[in-house]
Amino acid sequence: MGLAACVQTTLDGAVLIEIEVQPGSTRQGIIGFNEWRGRIQVAVKAEAEKGKANHAVCNVLSKIFSAPVTVVSGHTIRQKKISIAGLSSDEIISRLEGLLES
Repeated sequence: MGLAACVQTTLDGAVLIEIEVQPGSTRQGIIGFNEWRGRIQVAVKAEAEKGKANHAVCNVLSKIFSAPVTVVSGHTIRQKKISIAGLSSDEIISRLEGLLES
């Protein structure tokens, strides 16, 4: 299962990414790909309380992709689906591969 397995395009054209959040981290950003779960690992400094980590995830990923990001599902758990507006699944996969190789 590769990186493309965690990126989906819906019928209305929205692109969803499956991620796993590590709240309360000492760093922020995309830190890897969990092969076993098939999810991108995202670390944020914010704690998982009152939506702070969700807000931080959206901020971090919107800066990385230069596009609006929203949490679609998993608001209260570490495994989430996020929506990225304005980019195709191929563009997102290409950017993720570039980030994970460095």
